[in-house]
Amino acid sequence: MTDSLQTFAANVRRIRQELGLTQDKLADAAGMHKTHVSKIERCLCEPGARTVAKLATGLGVSAGPMFSGIDGR
Repeated sequence: MTDSLQTFAANVRRIRQELGLTQDKLADAAGMHKTHVSKIERCLCEPGARTVAKLATGLGVSAGPMFSGIDGR
């Protein structure tokens, strides 16, 4: 597991919680299964571009905040 993946997962969880969403609610809003959201937040899978876009839609944010703190190195 990479630091970038851990940071991404933590950002998704933090944003979701700040919005008062459960994993179920985020999954519904993003058109995903709740276990997929759970796996992303626990770093058990690495989301692709489509999944990142779905998460952003479900959270009502651009993708940028989910990548906060990731420098790409």
